[in-house]
Amino acid sequence: MSKKALLIDGYVDEPAAFGVPPYISHYVRYAAGILTIKGYDVTYLTIDQIRAKNLWNFSSSFDLVLLVGGVAVPGKYVGGNPVNFKEMQRIFSNCRGIRLIAGPFSLFYAKRGGSRAYQSPIHADYLLGPDLAIDLYNYLFETNIPRNDWRIIRTAAVWGASIIKQHPRYPHIICEVELSRGCERRTHCSFCIEPIFYPGFTSRPVQHVLEEITELYKNGCVAFRFGRTANILAYYFEKDGKPCKEAFKELYEGIWKSCPEIKVLHHDNANPAFITHFERECTEILETIAKWNTPGDVLSFGVESFDVKVLKMNNIMNDPENIVRAIKIVNEIGKFRADGIPKLLPGINLLHGLMGETDQTFEENLKWLKAILEKGLLLRRINIRQVIIEPKTALWRYSKVGKLKFNRNLFKIYKEKIRQEIDLPMIKKVFPLGSVIRSVYPEYTEGSITFARQLGSYPVLIGVGGKIFDCSDVVVVDHGPRSLTAVKYPLNINKASYEELVLIPTIGQKRASKIILNRPFSSFEQLKEVLNDENCLQVLQQVNAVIL
Repeated sequence: MSKKALLIDGYVDEPAAFGVPPYISHYVRYAAGILTIKGYDVTYLTIDQIRAKNLWNFSSSFDLVLLVGGVAVPGKYVGGNPVNFKEMQRIFSNCRGIRLIAGPFSLFYAKRGGSRAYQSPIHADYLLGPDLAIDLYNYLFETNIPRNDWRIIRTAAVWGASIIKQHPRYPHIICEVELSRGCERRTHCSFCIEPIFYPGFTSRPVQHVLEEITELYKNGCVAFRFGRTANILAYYFEKDGKPCKEAFKELYEGIWKSCPEIKVLHHDNANPAFITHFERECTEILETIAKWNTPGDVLSFGVESFDVKVLKMNNIMNDPENIVRAIKIVNEIGKFRADGIPKLLPGINLLHGLMGETDQTFEENLKWLKAILEKGLLLRRINIRQVIIEPKTALWRYSKVGKLKFNRNLFKIYKEKIRQEIDLPMIKKVFPLGSVIRSVYPEYTEGSITFARQLGSYPVLIGVGGKIFDCSDVVVVDHGPRSLTAVKYPLNINKASYEELVLIPTIGQKRASKIILNRPFSSFEQLKEVLNDENCLQVLQQVNAVIL
């Protein structure tokens, strides 16, 4: 009789790893693989399933319980809420078998941005380190294999691929795929936990990545993101060498040859300083990415600040001019539209609460963002966060002897200014009125609005008029600073609901009622006579409305 293991996905959010639904992290897949190799029958649950079904006592019937979770990067989530410390204690208090913890939780616990992480006593039998596959293998098989042994990870990734079928959102999931560990830089940013998790930089063999993606594809996954890497462009980079463009060609050609029906192939982190330092090589790599990826892709730039003093004091190794140059390079290569939306755009992260920050820092950030907007450059999104001060980082050490200044009121004021003065006009450029967005999936419903997103890297939240229950195409009819308003595409005037019609600019409640009372229409000329408004008709045509 096989032993039973319960694998609980409490969700992770790290600088180079994400696992909040619809994402499923590499951690849980590797863990499932190692447990299967050891002979366990693995049951997979998310923390949201445990909450919704009140399964806090469920863990008592398993021989082993492994909880993966923890937040190292502050964020707000739509698809799920990461496990908290009390929930973890509640789960483990009912365990009768082996209790294991993996993810950032095994090292520290952070409640939110703008706070210090802390280390709490955890009542578990063993804490697995960042190299979950190796640590779990060593624990279960009583071996002493060194970390970063890609051979073990290769086996774990393939054996654990089928666990995705137990995810509550399957098949509408996106798998976070690992390419490299650590940071290619010799020195590191003051706040970053990545070099603490992985002290040395190492790249995963291309063939291993291809084998994992192929196995996931066989098990029904058609959406992937190369997110488990601190800088996608440094894949196969060697110290004192140059970026390896050949590795990218081999990787993408291999993926599409083995998995021709992929729907999403996206990316996450990229270092703007790396782009400008190796401009020729990175330009070629970016061209390769833009050739093989799918539309709506985002490269997340760890800008953190445009304040030169903050950049220097926190060893971020960048400057505003180079950041703008890197943004321009990505725009030149990737802003062309495919399926109605840009193929590849940069997004930027701004981080507050760092060493050297003053009130002037907020002005500098706004000034440079305005310059980017005025130059006509596109940004897919701007993340504005407060730093988590995490153990063993330079920022942690500084915070014990110096005082970090943070103007909370000014942070809120400038965040709102950026949302209104930068984000709103920017999102209108990225997703103009009438843009068709393909294959969006419902997240939740509020009143007559269904909130939905595409599968992908930093997908925009879309409020869709009426209810959608499965994958749908929508057309953009309005904009918020960080979200879109849309209706189902194509919008048939003769069948559209009142809730859909009122969302369209210039229509409003009275005209929506007029349209409904005078249906069916046989032509736009007939509709024009009823509305008696040329501008209104133009807007309907802009959003690709049809009369059928």
